[in-house]
Amino acid sequence: MKQTAIARGIQSVRAETDVSALIGSLNKAFADFKAENDRQLNDIKKGSADALQALKVENINADIANLQRAVDDANSRMAAAELNGGASAGLKDKEYSAAFSAHFKKGDVQAALNKGTASDGGYLAPVEWDRSITDRLIEVSPLRQLCFVQTIGNAGFSKLFAHRGATSGWVGEAEERPETGTPTLSSLAYETGELYANPAATQQMLDDSEINLEVWLAGEVETEFAYQEGIAFLTGSGDKKPRGLLTYITGGVNANKHPYGDIKTIKSNAAATITADSLIDLTESLPTALTAGASMIANKSTITAARKLKDGQGNYLWQPSFTAGKPATINGYGITEVAGMPAIAANSIPIMFGDFKRGYMIIDRMGVRVLRDPFTKKPFVSFYTTKRVGGGLLNPDYLKALKISA
Repeated sequence: MKQTAIARGIQSVRAETDVSALIGSLNKAFADFKAENDRQLNDIKKGSADALQALKVENINADIANLQRAVDDANSRMAAAELNGGASAGLKDKEYSAAFSAHFKKGDVQAALNKGTASDGGYLAPVEWDRSITDRLIEVSPLRQLCFVQTIGNAGFSKLFAHRGATSGWVGEAEERPETGTPTLSSLAYETGELYANPAATQQMLDDSEINLEVWLAGEVETEFAYQEGIAFLTGSGDKKPRGLLTYITGGVNANKHPYGDIKTIKSNAAATITADSLIDLTESLPTALTAGASMIANKSTITAARKLKDGQGNYLWQPSFTAGKPATINGYGITEVAGMPAIAANSIPIMFGDFKRGYMIIDRMGVRVLRDPFTKKPFVSFYTTKRVGGGLLNPDYLKALKISA
């Protein structure tokens, strides 16, 4: 175990060194970008706009986006390791994993190891394997890093919400104290949907063990789960899947599903575009008491556009990462690229801002199940793999959305 801890420490140092090198390149590129973009703006003011200069600015902007994404990816790997405490690097349950491997190859499960079987013919994956999928999902799914994640052991999860209803009054020393108002409570249920992947391998490949079965299947599952989650956590309707963040915004399909109401929008006040003023209005829309953990989410094209904006003093609102583990910022708040966010267009919602850990909850039903199917698609053996995942709004007061004007 000591060697494992030392190895993890070395990997951590290497990761931070790599991030530091990337941050150095990123900050140099941003300095070049500011100089060239300012030159382009001056040319435009003089009426001598140069297409080659504009192209140069766009190329540097694209380089910055790639470097920042590399920094964010490295930060995500560090966050995943910290979040799980390196638990997946511990000793495996050899008995359990051996039975799981036997189930992969032939469907054989020893009677003494029936803790892995299920009455429906499925097989509960080893804890280490389940955890490795979760670790990868944290790395590739930005919302899992930003939002509150609750693991449950039952079919669903219910949470109580208090409505302010307590009243009080002033009285004299000898006056009666009549009963005052009492707060009321509402219950909100968060359901889970079943997320699945169905990779397949030939029986000969399994017989010859030419691949690391657990690593291969985990990779297939992670790819499919990350893709489906990314869509559902943003736009899921709640029908057999999570209720997505965007669906709780005023006018969305789930806008009336939460006891505290919907997520309010801030108008951009500029047709089909974003402005520096609109981003400042967005970050100032939350009370200071609710902004301690606040950040933004947007897609690549939106962040690229925001990178060109300046405040009234000529300072760029977007700033790159300066230290390992920290994201780029806009107006002092971190911004994370989320591919599924809408692009800038009339009436779209390209940016959300707030404390996502207090605003949105992701629910994981513990355990991954694998159903081995050698019959449906011969000569392939399919591994029908399922995990139950849900999600929903925690508190709309902590979130705001920027809506582009028509």
